[in-house]
Amino acid sequence: MQMKNHRDTIFVEDALILSHEEYEGEQFVMRVHAPKCAAEAKPGQFSHLQVDPLQPLRRPISIMRVSVKEGWVDFLYKHVGQGTSLLSQRQAGENISIMGPIGNRFEIESGRSLLIGGGVGMPPMIFLADELRHLDGHSCFAVLGSEVPFPFTPKPSQHIVDGMDEGVIAAMPLLDDWGIASRLASLQGYAGCQQGYVTDVARNYLAQRTREELDDTTIYSCGPHPMLQAVVDLAREFDVNVQTSLEEFMACAVGGCAGCVVPVESDSGVQMKRVCVDGPVFDGRLVFSES
Repeated sequence: MQMKNHRDTIFVEDALILSHEEYEGEQFVMRVHAPKCAAEAKPGQFSHLQVDPLQPLRRPISIMRVSVKEGWVDFLYKHVGQGTSLLSQRQAGENISIMGPIGNRFEIESGRSLLIGGGVGMPPMIFLADELRHLDGHSCFAVLGSEVPFPFTPKPSQHIVDGMDEGVIAAMPLLDDWGIASRLASLQGYAGCQQGYVTDVARNYLAQRTREELDDTTIYSCGPHPMLQAVVDLAREFDVNVQTSLEEFMACAVGGCAGCVVPVESDSGVQMKRVCVDGPVFDGRLVFSES
């Protein structure tokens, strides 16, 4: 998989906040009118949001959904510090400066897709699913995990998935309506969810696939590093391709400060790559060593 830098389509827009909803677990979904960003955004990319006019440092937030026709962009984020606390106080009707879309995208491979998202790593999976559902003959299964209540009301899936543990029927309604099978995982005992990790669901799914199907499968994933390490280990176990979108703290988000570098394997040895513009999507096996 060959990734490229993407800087030509980074815009700074004064976006209008159309809605800003709070969910349990201090999670927020913000919809903004940002037609330039919406027109260029691709699954896996993110935007750099100005959380407050008096706060100089922006915050990187993954893009969850866009409407090119209506010009809106959705972001899901969690209140975890001062920056996101300020962002959570922004109101519908206000303007907010956003820079984006930034970074590279998930590279769509033909065949079968397994999407795995954890926490605020769910948005890129939803964006990717929105694109995959328009591809003829493409099989897609999504696994989403959270240790706080999901920012949507789970419902029993209308799609049968081989290999699921008994009672694991909870799905994301939006994905279900799109015709994409999904299952949810958590350690919190939520009804209908896998009582465990996203990789438990993914392993059950992969174990039902033939070798020919596995050769045609790509895993796409975003979430915290321990989860991504487990996902890449799973990809090695079943010998399938894996693309991971990394979440890193960053200052400039356009490759200038090099504050978000990570070691990545290459033919010439380990290289330090910037998550913002060299990523955030990387071949998972080149970032995460065997554990």
